[in-house]
Amino acid sequence: MENERGELVDLYIPRKCSATNRLIRPDDHGSVQISVANVDANGRAITGENTTFALCGFVRAMGEADDSLNRLAQQSGLLEKVWSPVK
Repeated sequence: MENERGELVDLYIPRKCSATNRLIRPDDHGSVQISVANVDANGRAITGENTTFALCGFVRAMGEADDSLNRLAQQSGLLEKVWSPVK
């Protein structure tokens, strides 16, 4: 929530897991938030531009964080031909 001056005044801003859409609770100490730099055509990081993914502790405890991060990065256009659904 913001006050009249546009400053954030909430102590806790809830997040959702990018892989499962679960709400990340404040007591989920296994959750992580990862920022991946956006790159230009030459492979150089673009200053100030990144894509952020949040993973809940449930996904990490199941050992699915690596697969989920690859899937999310491919869906957002950061990776190509890395992840494919198992049939």
